[in-house]
Amino acid sequence: MSWQALPGWPQDNAISAWSAFRASCTQLAAKPAWSGVCADSRRIDPLDNRAITRFFERRFAPYLMINDDGSTTGTITGYYEPRLQGSLQRHDRYQVPLYRLPAAWGQDPDRTRPPRAEIMASGVLRGQELVWVDDPVEAAYLQIQGSGRIELAEGGVMRVGFAGTNNQPFRSFARALIERGEIPPGEATLAGIRDWARRNPQQVESALDVNPRMVFFQSRGIDPQATSEGPVGALGVPLTSQRSLAVDPSRIPLGAPVFLATTQPLSEEPLRRLMVAQDTGSAIKGSVRADFFWGYGDEAGENAGRMKQPGQLWVLMPRAR
Repeated sequence: MSWQALPGWPQDNAISAWSAFRASCTQLAAKPAWSGVCADSRRIDPLDNRAITRFFERRFAPYLMINDDGSTTGTITGYYEPRLQGSLQRHDRYQVPLYRLPAAWGQDPDRTRPPRAEIMASGVLRGQELVWVDDPVEAAYLQIQGSGRIELAEGGVMRVGFAGTNNQPFRSFARALIERGEIPPGEATLAGIRDWARRNPQQVESALDVNPRMVFFQSRGIDPQATSEGPVGALGVPLTSQRSLAVDPSRIPLGAPVFLATTQPLSEEPLRRLMVAQDTGSAIKGSVRADFFWGYGDEAGENAGRMKQPGQLWVLMPRAR
C-alpha cells in the first residue's frame, strides 16, 4: 500500500513517536525481522522529523488492517494511568483498600472465584491489603485501568500494576447507574460518578458491587518523587502518552509501529498519528480494535473515558534491505 493512502501521514510530527519506537527496539532488536531496522534506527537524529519520516517510508511498508467480515473500520477506545491519594497504613481518610493477589489464588490463576460482593463480605482478603486510598470510585476506575500511581501520605509515589483477577466478567457500574436513572449519560465519567458518590455515600458500595470482577495489584516500587515515565505495558517497556496503543497481539505484533486514523473523543476532529503497539487488554480483540493510551492523571482520564470512536489502523512492517 502507498504511504499516500494514510490520511494525515505527512502532517504528523514523527519526533514524538520516535522515542516510543526506540523503546520497542529494546525488545525487538533480537528478532530477525526487526534487528536490521532497529540497528539502523540508532543512526537517525531523534530531533529531525524529516529524517524520521523518511526512515519509516524507506524501511517499512504499511498494511491496512481488515476485520474478519472484510470491513476496515473498528472501535478505538482510550485508557490512562490514574493518580490516587493513599497511605501504607489505614487511618483518617484512607479507608479503601487495594488488595494483593492471595498466594493460593496465584497458584490456581484460572479458577473462577466468587463475585466482588461475596469476596468483600467474606473477609477472606483480610491481611492482603497493599495500600489504602481515599476514594472508592477512583479505586474502582483503577481496577478498570489495571495500573496507576498512588501518591503516599508518607511521601513518595507507589506504582501499582495488575496482579490478577477473580476471573469474573466485567460489568460497567457507570452503565448500571444510567439504567437506574441515577445519572444522565453525559455524566457517566470519572468526575460525574465521583460527584454522584459524594452525594450518595451510602449507595456507593452497592453500585460498585454491580461489577462482579475484582482486580488485584502488586507494587512496582516506591519512587521518592513522581516519574515522568508511563506504566510498563505488555511489551515490557514504559508506555508513551498519546503514542502507545493496546492491540490484539494475535493480529498486530507487539512493538510494531501502527498508524491510527480516528477522531478526538466525542468529536469529528481528526486524530491521525503514528502510534506504537506496546500493550494489550482483555477487551481488545480483533484486527481493527485498539486502546489509545492518553497518559497520566485526571485530564487523561476524562479523555479516555469519553473515547469510543470509529477508526482505521495500518500496521507498519519492516521491508527487506
